[in-house]
Amino acid sequence: MTDTWRPGDSRRATDAMIRVDQAGEYGATRIYAGQLAVLGDRHPAARAIHHMAAQEERHRAFFDKLIVERGVRPTVLQPFWSVAGFALGAVTAAIGPDAAMACTAAVETEIDKHYAEQLAELGDSDPELSEAIADFQAEELEHRDHALANGAENAFGYPVLSGLIRLGCKVAIAAAKRV
Repeated sequence: MTDTWRPGDSRRATDAMIRVDQAGEYGATRIYAGQLAVLGDRHPAARAIHHMAAQEERHRAFFDKLIVERGVRPTVLQPFWSVAGFALGAVTAAIGPDAAMACTAAVETEIDKHYAEQLAELGDSDPELSEAIADFQAEELEHRDHALANGAENAFGYPVLSGLIRLGCKVAIAAAKRV
C-alpha cells in the first residue's frame, strides 16, 4: 500500500504547519543573532533581544522535536533562512535600534496572523500542536508589543521597512510550506 495524498488530507496540512513553523522559529533565532552581532551585548536593547531569542529557541526546539517524532520533512530552505535571517537582523540593527525593533514588530505581526490562521484550521484535531501554537503566539505578541513600545515606529521609513519585512515573511511562509 502506498502513501497517497488526497486534497484536504489533514496529515499533509499538519506536516506543512510543523515544517513552516520550525523554519519560522529558526529564522527568528537567526534574526536575533544578527541583531546581537551588530548591537553587542552591552547595548540597552540586548537584554530584551536575548530574552526574545531564548523564547524563539524554545519554540524552535519544540518544532524540531515534532519534526522527528512525526516524521515531517523539514524545509530544504533552512540554509537560506539561516543567512537571510541573520542578514535581516544585522542590517536592521546596523540602521539603528529603532529599525531592529521595527523588524521585530513587523515579523511578529505576520506571525500572529499566521498562528491565528493555523489555530482556526486545526480546531480540536491536534491538541498538542494547538496548545503550543497558542502559547507561542502569546509570546510573539509580547515581542511585538515590546518592539512597538521601544521605538519600532520611530525607525526611519517605518511604513516601508515594515511593509517589506511583512511581505518577506509572507513569501517565506508560503515557500516553507511547500519546499
